[in-house]
Amino acid sequence: MSLDTSNLRRVAGASAAVVTALQVGTAVVGVRAGRRDYADGVWGPGLAAVALTGAVAGNGDPARRWALAAATTGWAARLGKVMADRLRGTDEEDARYSEFLEGDSVPAVVAKVFGTQAVAQLLVSVPLQVAAASRLPRGPRAWLFPAGVTLMVVGAVVEATADRQKAAFMAQKSAAKERGEETPDVLDTGLWGWSRHPNYFGDSLVWDGAWLAAAASAPAAWTFPAPLAMSYFLVYATGAKRTERRMQDRPAYRDYQQRVSFFVPLPPKR
Repeated sequence: MSLDTSNLRRVAGASAAVVTALQVGTAVVGVRAGRRDYADGVWGPGLAAVALTGAVAGNGDPARRWALAAATTGWAARLGKVMADRLRGTDEEDARYSEFLEGDSVPAVVAKVFGTQAVAQLLVSVPLQVAAASRLPRGPRAWLFPAGVTLMVVGAVVEATADRQKAAFMAQKSAAKERGEETPDVLDTGLWGWSRHPNYFGDSLVWDGAWLAAAASAPAAWTFPAPLAMSYFLVYATGAKRTERRMQDRPAYRDYQQRVSFFVPLPPKR
């Protein structure tokens, strides 16, 4: 069998310990500072920590272990910087957290935010953990490994490009406002002219790719609920649908919804 179950238990245990330590540390700092939204800043780093833990503790194919760790860490480093800059840019907690946690005790906050995020990180990273403890088979199936890593890179590039385009649009809009000039209400150029949420779509590709690379080993193919869970988080739980609800009262955004695909990039309607 290509999966070493004893080693998988070691990888899973070490991953759980690392994620728990990271979330506990963030919870202590965030609760004391009144910034429960600090949880956003450790989402990517937590997943990178699991990938690196698997690379070190696993005994599966070394090339795949370290390739997945490198791809995940590169994705997480960029996302972590974006989130850290956003958190440093304001002294006020994100309104989503304030509304969601209003009146909650400290134990409830820790469970609802940091505990839930720890569980989500461990769930999403299951393909990485299984890959770390699995041998890479010979034959055509082995090509799923480079194909998956390539998809991770493509997804990371899409996400980064979308974020840069949005940041540039917001900067231009702010500068135009200071000059008293009118600017478009909605970003509908570049990747944002093909998808209303290209950053989230790129993110989903990263984790589809991680699963694909892991699935080169047959047991890891059964971890498909992990990328499905990530897509659910990105679309429904914390991402695209929530943004849509916040923006749908704007006439320009309703027009944008009629013209541009919701998630998967498609040619815009004219």
